[in-house]
Amino acid sequence: MNPSKNKKSEIITFKVDEDLHQALENLPNRSAFIRRSVIAALEHVCPLCRGSGFLSPNQQRHWDEFQTDHPWRHCSHCHEMRLSCRPAESESKN
Repeated sequence: MNPSKNKKSEIITFKVDEDLHQALENLPNRSAFIRRSVIAALEHVCPLCRGSGFLSPNQQRHWDEFQTDHPWRHCSHCHEMRLSCRPAESESKN
């Protein structure tokens, strides 16, 4: 027996502006697109703010302390910015 087949589906509604409505209107399966988009977004939620986009004053203080010892570096492989655990690390290393 597949446990996912016994799960009840829940309906969630939300408001969108006209531009987003028009973009979604042209999709062949809006529900599937929205489900996949939400799942993908949830996989990349910030572990500090948990997706709110804001840090509490205490979280901000902890973040400020953390990043003083973990500088931002440019990754030479993927070309993204990242935090370094080694302050003396050269820019050429990943």
